Amino acid sequence: MEQIRQFRFEDFKAEKLEQGYKEVLERRWDPNTENEIHHHEFTADAIVIEGEFWLTTEGKTQHLYPGDSFSIPAMVKHKEKYGPEGCVFWVARI
Repeated sequence: MEQIRQFRFEDFKAEKLEQGYKEVLERRWDPNTENEIHHHEFTADAIVIEGEFWLTTEGKTQHLYPGDSFSIPAMVKHKEKYGPEGCVFWVARI
């Protein structure tokens, strides 16, 4: 599984909390997991750490790899599909 560890989760978390984010998590997804279209009541800003996934929002699909970042505004419908090795990303929620 391709990995990116240029900085530590603790550093990412401290930076995001200082910026006003309420919650910072490491999310791990099993291989080939797919989520149906859904939305969240929070804005999410994240960076992919391991694996890959496809994020579809507003009819556009992004194929994301380690080092790629993404943002999903609150209430925006989206779906996710994780790659054959699964995926790990760090996410800050506000």
